[in-house]
Amino acid sequence: MPMLTPTKCKITPGRLLINNEWTDTASRLDTINPATGEVLTQISQAEVADVDRAVSAARTAFEDRNGPWRKMSASDRSRLIWRLADLIEKHIDELAELETLDNGKPIFESRYVDMPMVADVFRYYAGLATKIHGETVNTFESAFTYTLREPVGVVGLIVPWNFPLLLASWKLGPALACGNTIVLKPAEQTPLSTLRFGELAIEAGLPAGVLNIVTGGPATGRAIVEHSGIDKIAFTGSTAVGKEIMRSAADTLKRVTLELGGKSPNIVFADSDLDGAVKGAINGIFYGKGEVCNAGSRLFVESKVRDEFTEKLVARAKKMQPADPLDPKTRMGAIVSQEQMQNVLAYIEQGKKEGAQLIAGGNRVSLDGSKGFFVEPTIFGGVKNEMKIAQEEIFGPVLSVLNFDDVEQVVDQANRNPYGLAAAVWTRDIKKAHQVSRLLKAGTVWINTYGLMDASLPFGGYKASGFGRELGAHAIDHYTEIKSVWLNIG
Repeated sequence: MPMLTPTKCKITPGRLLINNEWTDTASRLDTINPATGEVLTQISQAEVADVDRAVSAARTAFEDRNGPWRKMSASDRSRLIWRLADLIEKHIDELAELETLDNGKPIFESRYVDMPMVADVFRYYAGLATKIHGETVNTFESAFTYTLREPVGVVGLIVPWNFPLLLASWKLGPALACGNTIVLKPAEQTPLSTLRFGELAIEAGLPAGVLNIVTGGPATGRAIVEHSGIDKIAFTGSTAVGKEIMRSAADTLKRVTLELGGKSPNIVFADSDLDGAVKGAINGIFYGKGEVCNAGSRLFVESKVRDEFTEKLVARAKKMQPADPLDPKTRMGAIVSQEQMQNVLAYIEQGKKEGAQLIAGGNRVSLDGSKGFFVEPTIFGGVKNEMKIAQEEIFGPVLSVLNFDDVEQVVDQANRNPYGLAAAVWTRDIKKAHQVSRLLKAGTVWINTYGLMDASLPFGGYKASGFGRELGAHAIDHYTEIKSVWLNIG
């Protein structure tokens, strides 16, 4: 039997989407299947001139007062966004397979978690599109004063490779609901599901110029950030790149929202359901191969249950071995790229040098001699909070286990980190759960679960994990301007 399941979807060379037309460029990039190390196809690499054309198309679509986008009512925008969700569901198997081929994540995750949430996000913002409004304000008897919420304008969306279409939807949903136009750049490693989404957007009836997709590497992203015709940047990715974007966006005073890295603490108290907490800890770090910004990569276990908990944790991790991402039974896929795999392996070596105890995994895996990028689920015990593997974002299937004795100690250790994206608390004591949740410096805190998301709940970070919120009604704030109107009636 072959190691890898044959693909069912058609893979075509990627082109740029500008003004509802697909165009080629002279320069091309390979997109790689992480499970085999082989080239899936090539995509266009947008140059500065291509970004300029995309921005021009978006600007025209936004500013044309007689154009279809400006004349479209909120109700019509709502119906169009809902139609997008319907098309995603109609093509959900194809989109999931493209994402798995491009990213290496298990098809189970793509098909039954990521893509259904993409549809949910668009449905949520389809409903919200008709509920974006201003307010009347009582000032003076001689005045009629009120506020309006208006779209920001042309927004540049830059999306990472770990959840290509899902994270794009977190930005596209509110941007479209508010009436903005878009220049979207997917990660150069994982553009295929986003490009297929572009075809669905045209099929749904999105007017020309409203959604423009430009593919390419870091230079393409810089061209978007620096372009004077773009009013706002929404970025998800590393903290280092987020800092670069802030510096570059300052020259044109763009609005910026950043959802950046994480090193999230997952805290297990002795009075918790230990079996449930073990399962939550495994899902918290190994879902998505650990290539998740809110991964629970620092596991704090109360000392009195350390040995029992660690034994159960390691036993479960050893059953979760890398396998064919297209096999529905697989729960651990391939690291997204050779570069990222080498980065993960380097951190594993660093953990050994620092004196942490490797208690599970730690090796690259070859499946039937393939050149794919697979790494075992890896767990370090005896980790100190000052170690690099406990402080820096690895973005891979590597878990650091630390111990604590009381609430004060674990809160101090959990917060002693540059990041503040997410955290979790496991305990049967609900008073303690709420107490610790309030003390943790994180944008999301889960209690007796890990990683659950909903389109209606805002998501974002503290500290080096960025600022601004995606999802929920709060995202509307980042895609609208507030205008005050004062009518003198005296």
